[in-house]
Amino acid sequence: MLNYTVISDRLDRIRRSTNRLHKLAQLSWEQFLADPDNFAVAEHHLRRAIEALLDVGRHILAKQGLARPSDYRAVIISLGHHGILPMEFSEKIQGMAGYRNRLVHAYADVTEKEIYEIITTRLDDFRQFVKYIVDYIEREREQES
Repeated sequence: MLNYTVISDRLDRIRRSTNRLHKLAQLSWEQFLADPDNFAVAEHHLRRAIEALLDVGRHILAKQGLARPSDYRAVIISLGHHGILPMEFSEKIQGMAGYRNRLVHAYADVTEKEIYEIITTRLDDFRQFVKYIVDYIEREREQES
């Protein structure tokens, strides 16, 4: 059975992190570089948002008995295969799983440029993910009642 409290908590983490990232995305490239804390804060919140996204996906798949993904990319693709996310969207965002690994394992190679590019071009993916999950949860709750 789905734990709606866990899912809600993780969705709130995504929202809070993307809100912080959105503020940083409003900075020009020069402004972003001017304060080294901008990079650190952006990297932190991007990692947190991705981790929360993957937590939600793994929770839903496990609790619904839908799949046992072998890696993070498979979590996102499985969400598409099971209609929790539109397949086109899951294919679009599956790279987040690889980027999570880069942030965690190859952190020394992550550059200001790539973080800035992601926060200025990909934040809507997180908002869209939250919307799809909220829609899915509403459908599940309707079926339960």
